[in-house]
Amino acid sequence: MKYREDKYGNSLSVLGFGCMRFKKKMGRINMADAERQIMNAYRNGVNYFDTAFIYPGSEAAIGEIFEKNNIRDKVYIATKLPPQLMRSTEILDKLFNEQLKRLRTDHIDFYLMHMMADIKVWERLKSIGIEKWIKDKKASGAIRQVGFSYHGKSDMFCKIIDAYDWDMCLIQYNYMDEHTQAGRKGLNHAHEKGIPVMIMEPLRGGRLVNNLPQEVKDIFSAHPVQHTPAQWAFRWLWNQPEVTVVLSGMNSDEMVADNIRTASETQIGELTAEDEGMLRQVVGAINSKMKVGCTGCEYCMPCPQNINISGTFSAYNRYYSDGSFSGIRDYVKCTAKYAPASECIGCGKCEKHCPQSIEIRKQLKEAEKVLEVPVYKTVHKVTSVFKKKK
Repeated sequence: MKYREDKYGNSLSVLGFGCMRFKKKMGRINMADAERQIMNAYRNGVNYFDTAFIYPGSEAAIGEIFEKNNIRDKVYIATKLPPQLMRSTEILDKLFNEQLKRLRTDHIDFYLMHMMADIKVWERLKSIGIEKWIKDKKASGAIRQVGFSYHGKSDMFCKIIDAYDWDMCLIQYNYMDEHTQAGRKGLNHAHEKGIPVMIMEPLRGGRLVNNLPQEVKDIFSAHPVQHTPAQWAFRWLWNQPEVTVVLSGMNSDEMVADNIRTASETQIGELTAEDEGMLRQVVGAINSKMKVGCTGCEYCMPCPQNINISGTFSAYNRYYSDGSFSGIRDYVKCTAKYAPASECIGCGKCEKHCPQSIEIRKQLKEAEKVLEVPVYKTVHKVTSVFKKKK
């Protein structure tokens, strides 16, 4: 495992464990799998674990695993507070104490303001006294470093970076988002100010690996240097010295092993001009097929109408990348448990929480036009009747 330093000289593993996408069993985190994967990562040098208050069961799960295996003081925990819930420092204290309880710890190593996409959010937090609250928590040792996670445009990101003496930040960044979201401009601005940058969505919610168009597969296979799509995505990130830690939502033994191997091998500056050119071709080919830039984070869920929004968009994208049969088949599977897009009532609740600022209501209507064709309606009607009988 390779390591890069934070603002205070601590060595952080370049591969961080993103704890949002643990596999679930009967609606709950499969603790046996989560523990095995976390401990495999830890034994192979991963020391940075990222979670959040709003990730169902995540904080409690890693708290239990760290305590059981007696490794709390050997790892760094990053977690987040949801600014939208904050109305006073009393609420801040209540939520923070709940997080300490879940995580079975007396301190948080990296505490982030979650999804700050606008400077106004920080101004509102300042108005309730968060600067003094952070100062007091740091003085007591309950918080070691403070930062924020970001989904938005680069100019606003730079304003937030300049608004406070941050210890770190977390951005969505990958070779598809090089010039969107905070982008390379934001990455470089933070780095120039000495602020470590952690990376989320390195695979864009799996879009850079799963259901790739044949054209993309052909580009990869024709390149003289061979890596898997996931390995290329991680290598592109670790190639850059401005990147401190790359999070991966690992939820299989194979994923843990492969990411550890890639993290241990990749060198800064190893990608050639030919490699970079090949990845630009991949970006063009993916963009030509993709209709909705959904990463599957599911911040938009739950939908009041029980629509699986990310599942619908995945099927919609696949319709164009792999053909109508694949797209409609995936949509049938998706709506076997959830409501179809046609049941959207346009309430807009989902759009308030989308990190990608997707016009969800509009795109659901477009997906409905493409996916809910007569053959789909017939199959869906049959499966719905069967489901009711069960």
